[in-house]
Amino acid sequence: MPDHLIEKLSGVSTGPGVYLMKDDGGEIIYVGKALNLKKRLSSYFIGADSSRQQQVNLKTSLLIKKITSFETIITGTEKEALILESNLIKKHKPRYNVILKDDKRYPSLKLNIKNPYPNLAIVRKTGNDNAIYFGPFASSQAVRRTLRLIHKTFRLRKCTTANFKKRTRPCLNFQMGTCLGPCCNNIDQTVYGEIVKEVILFLKGRTPVLIREIKDKMVKAAQVQDYELAAVYRDRLFSIRETLERQVAVTTDFMDRDVFAVARENEHSVITVLVVKGGYLQGTRHFSFKAVISSESGMLGEFIRQYYEKADLIPEEVVVSVEMEDSLLLEELLTEVKGEKVKIFEPKKGERFNLVTMAVHNAKDELNRIISSIASSADLLCRLQKRLDMDNAPKRIECFDNSNISGKNAVSAMVVFENGKPLKSAYRKYRIKTVEEHNDYAYMAEVIRRRFGKNEESKPYPDLLIIDGGKGHVRIVRDILNDLELERQFDLIGIAKKDENKGENEDKIYKPGRSNPVNFGREGDLLFFLQRIRDEAHRFAISFHRKQIRRKSVHSALDDIKGIGKKKKEMLLKNFGSFKKIRAATHDELCSLPGITSEIAKNIKEALEL
Repeated sequence: MPDHLIEKLSGVSTGPGVYLMKDDGGEIIYVGKALNLKKRLSSYFIGADSSRQQQVNLKTSLLIKKITSFETIITGTEKEALILESNLIKKHKPRYNVILKDDKRYPSLKLNIKNPYPNLAIVRKTGNDNAIYFGPFASSQAVRRTLRLIHKTFRLRKCTTANFKKRTRPCLNFQMGTCLGPCCNNIDQTVYGEIVKEVILFLKGRTPVLIREIKDKMVKAAQVQDYELAAVYRDRLFSIRETLERQVAVTTDFMDRDVFAVARENEHSVITVLVVKGGYLQGTRHFSFKAVISSESGMLGEFIRQYYEKADLIPEEVVVSVEMEDSLLLEELLTEVKGEKVKIFEPKKGERFNLVTMAVHNAKDELNRIISSIASSADLLCRLQKRLDMDNAPKRIECFDNSNISGKNAVSAMVVFENGKPLKSAYRKYRIKTVEEHNDYAYMAEVIRRRFGKNEESKPYPDLLIIDGGKGHVRIVRDILNDLELERQFDLIGIAKKDENKGENEDKIYKPGRSNPVNFGREGDLLFFLQRIRDEAHRFAISFHRKQIRRKSVHSALDDIKGIGKKKKEMLLKNFGSFKKIRAATHDELCSLPGITSEIAKNIKEALEL
């Protein structure tokens, strides 16, 4: 251990606080908290160069070797340290901490109760807007399946709020009897509110309560001989019971709880969450992490604090697979966020323990799947390296593809694969700027120069660069890389489609300076892997190209009129309904709208009458 760290450690407080560990570049690589800062830091450093180092696990020893300095922040209480640690982890995102990525990709259902006739909408981001959110769901398929069931069972409106305001007659759902049609019919808000309450009970997992209420309503309707309404309740009851039969009952107390379990092996870790609503298992979600050095207890604590940032997600009970050293503090924190009592359990027997066992089994299964997938990807990349005669394994692969229609709106796209998997955060889009005529070679030349012509800013370089094209494309790109003095930095190949007219039965892979394509022999999976990357680049380029076309297609004559911006354009279209009606409007009718002066109205008439 360096002398300057020993000297600094001697002056560390024995009170509660947070410590930040930094590498030689000054980057914060780990944030932790402690009731006694000096004791905790001493456990890392004291004896790091002696036999006591054997007691330190491998991940911690790797961290210690990277630490060149540390800072401490003293807090008044351990709870303050807990909150500060969470804030610093979110701010700095240290590589050796648990970092829960943004949850946008997990959909939820939103019920806007401020609307007199609310509907359910699928959203990927929740907010503090007084709406009720249900979820998040494990997948888009799961949330859509739930929404279809609700639309089939409950007479909630299906249309969006924008369509709801514009409708002049009820839609087909009203004719089919699956919607009350509040868009056009005078529906009692109390009646509609009862349906909303039933939907809330259903989504909260309160199905036994919901079944009792619907059964009571069915009996009352039958008693007053309103058999048509009683039949509606009967069908709803059957539908809910059928759904309940398909769900897995895991407890007998009908409580809401989340179950957390950890599985780890070497540098890979998985946290699995089982979501239980009303005693029924609603879904399973897995979160994978790499190079986390915390203990399983510390890791789970960091994760739970990030997972429950929003109060509407917190259940009555949280069940964990390991003993939590900060369970009382975490209970207090979650209770404050939720506004109701939250209990954390570390069960040793009973139904909760059975749930933990199930969660641990799922976590281990997911961890094994991840490790197997990584091993399979590593083997594939190693074989690809040999087949393409590369110096290094292609851990980072970049692929370029162009898209245009007769030279119009030409674009290019780059996709990136790391360790055999798509790295979508590194994808890039390019609008062709310097080539006006249709020239695929020129498009590729421009994009390659833009990608690799920025010296150090162009890094990281790929291990393998793939061009969607044949020998001509490879030759063009090779010459550009030579000009940029990058020809030895990474390998280059082109992938050309098979020519069935010549009797070819597979795509061809070309390397610079080689006239014949690479022969993959029995390793067809390597060619299939390269094709998959090429197809992903093609998909991404086509998608970007279509967006460009749509963007230009919405350009109208109104966009060229002086004094007309986006808001005035939207106002004109909203009030008149179409360009034809705007053109037919009189000067006075145009001036009657807010912000439309006599001069602007004159400009509109002149522009649209051309």
